[in-house]
Amino acid sequence: MNDNPRWQRPFFLIWGGQAFSLLGSSLVQFALVWWLTQETGSATVLATATLVAVLPGIVIGPFAGALVDRWPRRWVMVVADAVIALTTVWAITLAWSGSLQPWHVYVVMFIRATGGAFHWPAMQASTSLMVPPQHLARVAGMNQTLYGLMNIMAPPLGALLLSLLALPLLLLIDVVTALLAILPLLFIPVPQPPAQQTAGGGTQRPSMLSDLRAGVRYVLNWPGLLLLMLIATGLNFVLTPAFSLMPLLVVDHFQGGPWHLGGLESVFGVGVVLGGLLLSAWGGFRRRIYTSLLGLIGMGLGVTLIGLTPAALFPLALAAMFLAGFTQPLVNGPVMAIMQAQVAPEMQGRVFTLLGAAASAMTPLSLAVAGPVADAVGVSPWYVAGGLGCLLMAGLGLMLPPVMHIEDERQGADGTAAAVVPVEVSSD
Repeated sequence: MNDNPRWQRPFFLIWGGQAFSLLGSSLVQFALVWWLTQETGSATVLATATLVAVLPGIVIGPFAGALVDRWPRRWVMVVADAVIALTTVWAITLAWSGSLQPWHVYVVMFIRATGGAFHWPAMQASTSLMVPPQHLARVAGMNQTLYGLMNIMAPPLGALLLSLLALPLLLLIDVVTALLAILPLLFIPVPQPPAQQTAGGGTQRPSMLSDLRAGVRYVLNWPGLLLLMLIATGLNFVLTPAFSLMPLLVVDHFQGGPWHLGGLESVFGVGVVLGGLLLSAWGGFRRRIYTSLLGLIGMGLGVTLIGLTPAALFPLALAAMFLAGFTQPLVNGPVMAIMQAQVAPEMQGRVFTLLGAAASAMTPLSLAVAGPVADAVGVSPWYVAGGLGCLLMAGLGLMLPPVMHIEDERQGADGTAAAVVPVEVSSD
């Protein structure tokens, strides 16, 4: 772990470049989805685009995690950003010549999502080696704030830019922001975890499949980590349909229109930003798991209240949505900080991608279940069920000793556990 008191400058130079890249990616995603909507007007096309963007994280993600743990993480991020930028250049060329087709957009989305499947675990695993443990929760809060800002800024900014610029020029922004992300990585070293050693003292180079199996065993042999991942996967199952079905909630229950939907999405984004800022400044409780479970209780109350809000009390739904957004960083940020602090650095790529793959796999499954249920009983009951599911998961977490004590041990790459003392959250 990094204890260098001057860690801020190199880390935030890289982090700032990645923030610009995230903005460019968000604008491209908005522009491509809007182009598909205008060109086809097909729900099937949009659903296919969503599936294409999700599949790499499910199918390729675990293998990407194994490779991230084998390769220099700095260069994984450089190559991922470069491939994504080159794919955007290809889309620019097609759009400029007037030959862009929906299947081209599918390919672009698939390659971009594949690049993201490598880039995200590389950045998260690098963070734990660049940031002192006592500041990981604050950095996680900053990440949550950044994602919240992107949710607020990208749609209106993308709409404004599409009204001012042709599609190729808007896509060009992503190429520029990718270069801003790559540039710091060319000059700032990113720490690597120590190479695993064989019994004879040599460097161990097992096959990629062996690495992947080792990652699965690592999770299965650590009850606290396994239970935490199962809770996260369960939350994704109950919450994904709730937010995906929000337009139907607005139309069928509140008898509203686009402004009502925009209001709900905006207050959620504002809540995420403010919750992330709180976590960045505060850092959470000394035991991060308490912060996460407290946030989960708040999120459960907010989502349940949305489902129980009468049609005539839309402002109450706005308040409930704000509560759900405000508590989301308090749930996600500390969990990521726990994994960055407790998981062996040489295993983090695999652990992060296994979590991401499991959570992403819940999206099509939960939507397949929620669609018929919502058609049969309405959308509001799903929000109630999702909120109660959050409260149930929080209650289980509080009652399960392996979850509550996950910060009391750190699992080595060889499967051995060593007791650790939870770090104090300082204001340095």
